[in-house]
Amino acid sequence: MSKKIAVGIDIGTHQIKVVVSELLKEKNKTIPRVIGRGLSESKGLRFGYIVNQNDVTKSLEIALNQAERSAGVKIKKADVSIGGIGLESVVAEGSAIGSKGNFEMSELDIQKVQEVAENNIELLNKKIIHTIPIQFKIDGQKVLGRPIGIKGKKLEGKFLFITYLKQHLEDLAQAIEKTGIEIGEFVAAPIASSIVTLTKAQKIAGCVLANLGAETVSIIVYENGDPISLETFPIGSTNITNDIALGLKIPLEEAEKIKIGMVSGTSYSKKKLEEIISARLEDIFELIDNHLKKIGRNGLLPAGIILTGGGSGITTIEDLARAYLALPSKIATINFISNANSKIKDSTWSVAYGLCILGLTKKEDSKGIETFKRFKNKILNLLKQLSV
Repeated sequence: MSKKIAVGIDIGTHQIKVVVSELLKEKNKTIPRVIGRGLSESKGLRFGYIVNQNDVTKSLEIALNQAERSAGVKIKKADVSIGGIGLESVVAEGSAIGSKGNFEMSELDIQKVQEVAENNIELLNKKIIHTIPIQFKIDGQKVLGRPIGIKGKKLEGKFLFITYLKQHLEDLAQAIEKTGIEIGEFVAAPIASSIVTLTKAQKIAGCVLANLGAETVSIIVYENGDPISLETFPIGSTNITNDIALGLKIPLEEAEKIKIGMVSGTSYSKKKLEEIISARLEDIFELIDNHLKKIGRNGLLPAGIILTGGGSGITTIEDLARAYLALPSKIATINFISNANSKIKDSTWSVAYGLCILGLTKKEDSKGIETFKRFKNKILNLLKQLSV
């Protein structure tokens, strides 16, 4: 029997991460195991979009070569995350009269409602990456779950459409294809990360997953088990590094080390440093809070905010998030089953690893977020089997 291998590529503004995973059977359990990884400095990117395609391709090749060597396999195909300021979401509604003579709602009726909702949004220069049903009503009454088979005259649906700028997507695809890698699926980075950083209980209760990247902060809000909103802000942990460099009058390299706690005992004022970091983090949390207010969820997410990404390593970030957003706060954690040479240590790898889990549990002919929704129970079962 051939090995079931999946590869996830996370192309960030600061780093490119590649994870290779294999689906194994151990003690009558099917588990994903990380068998290799690759890491390189990102070049040719700004705020998540490509400014130099050749530089991106070269950076990706370095990470791919590392991953192939550590995994001992040749990478031919991979799922790829998309992020940056071109990634956003919009909620739209649609309705249609049932098509069956017996008044039972069908898959065709759902498709009609989805098409109406899609026609109600502005898609100039954008491409829909994922379509996620949020809620259905039949004859004005809310439906729990999918409405197929329920009798009624009129079907209404509310959908979350996650979109990306077409030009950015085409540029990214071309940069990847130059490496000779076949692209399996494009998946929004926050969704990929949420697969392995959020629990089922958190998603049902309501939470926001925030990824503090180098130049952008992306958030995805979950409620009743499904995403209800996604947003990206053009600010990131690099802004904090720049603030420290200016405030303390030190080189950027030293400021970066101070930010992540690698330098101690120097002559700078600890109080001033805390003020600098707090001021910028408050700017970030204000953007998040404003978005939660916009969708009516500020202070109303019982599972709180879960922080991931390189910026989540700042020492005081949990306390500041809790105080500013008036929500429970924690740093994302993730369990990895891996061999010795994978060297995966923290949740900054969650996007690439989430893509692997998705790749290991999908059918070859499935597409987009429907893959994730169709197999999410299987994914949850796999994750329950991960050892601590």
